[in-house]
Amino acid sequence: MRILLRQPKVRALLRRLLTASLSAADPAAAVRRAVRCTGRILTVGAQRYDLQRYERVVAIGAGKASARMAAALAGILGAHLQDGLVVSPHGLHVPLRRIRLVTAGHPVPDRAGERAAGRLLALVRDLTERDLLLVMLSGGASSLLPAPAAGLTLSDKQRTTHLLLRSGATIQEMNVVRRHLSAIKGGRLAAATCATVANLILSDVVGDDLATIGSGPTVPDPSTFADARAILRRYGLWRTVPARVRMHLVRGHCGLLPETPKPGAPLFRRVQNEIIANNRTAVAAVAHSAHQAGLRSLVLTSSLIGEAREIARAFGALAREIRASHQPVRPPACLIAGGELTVSVRGAGRGGRAQEFALAAASEIAGLPRIWVAAWGTDGTDGPTDAAGAVVDGGTVSRANRAGLDPAEAMRQNDSYSFFNRLGGHIVTGPTGTNVNDLYLLLAL
Repeated sequence: MRILLRQPKVRALLRRLLTASLSAADPAAAVRRAVRCTGRILTVGAQRYDLQRYERVVAIGAGKASARMAAALAGILGAHLQDGLVVSPHGLHVPLRRIRLVTAGHPVPDRAGERAAGRLLALVRDLTERDLLLVMLSGGASSLLPAPAAGLTLSDKQRTTHLLLRSGATIQEMNVVRRHLSAIKGGRLAAATCATVANLILSDVVGDDLATIGSGPTVPDPSTFADARAILRRYGLWRTVPARVRMHLVRGHCGLLPETPKPGAPLFRRVQNEIIANNRTAVAAVAHSAHQAGLRSLVLTSSLIGEAREIARAFGALAREIRASHQPVRPPACLIAGGELTVSVRGAGRGGRAQEFALAAASEIAGLPRIWVAAWGTDGTDGPTDAAGAVVDGGTVSRANRAGLDPAEAMRQNDSYSFFNRLGGHIVTGPTGTNVNDLYLLLAL
């Protein structure tokens, strides 16, 4: 872990808080908290499964945390587990027993993911009502399991995903579209098998909307083909997505294609969906760690959404109020928010929501003494970069000016990564093996 910050005491404090957030969201620990196996009784949350009733126990999964979840689950089940398959991002490898690990592309789906989705569907379709299917789902599953609906191609989904990622659409909106282009999302995985299903979920979605996490392969989908069309129109993408995507959504809207399984469908009576960790878990851990470090901690929200630069303005206003009136909390203090911001990409630069938020905040807190703003993604990857996020202080803008850097121009170009790469301020963790959204901090010391 590297935090490129000059002040050693603040750097150590941020490392402590970041470590607390990642430890709390550790996927293996979350599985062990939620799942127990005593004799032949498997307990998932409050649900008990008598393993004597099942001929086979099979585990599948997808997402940035799925490999570590699988390792923990295999350890709990031991010889009760007959088979398994999980899909993780390229470059993330975890030794597994009884469960096969394959890797695929993220955030844009690739051929490896398409092949993995085919293997996974074949595995679950072979199960009967006398089998138990354990699913492990975390952020990234939508991209890692591209199973194009009939008539669509992988390139159609790649192009659509790329456009949505740059549009400013929320993850909820993106996944409405993806559910209606897929043979596996939006409850279709549950519909593809006759087995009893227990899904362990590490939530990366604000509000823990089950239909949005991993595009909800085992949950009812309340959205429709019409909703997917409306989202593409809202962001000006209807004419730029592939023609086959438009035709597919039009045919679905006209009733020529089956809708995704809806709430109340009988198939969901045999499905359990259990959230085992989420952003609130990480936020609470940071608040506790800050309190132990002698700071007054104040949790703002774990449901932060909005455009990164707009939310940065709000953090700047809080910083100025703290310095002027010691409100809403007296220093030394740590204000904490969790969630997932969006970036409407208009420039040609590189970055991510956490880095763009930090860059925007730098101008808002310019000149304020003993104020720091930091943001990081708990998965260790902020946008298509090798940084988890960034940290700024009241002197960031003046240092940038002396170095010949223009923060305003970097914002116009959405080039926060290059800015921090030259000036310093990056937070680098590498892939963390977990994903429960982002953390946004304001330190007033």
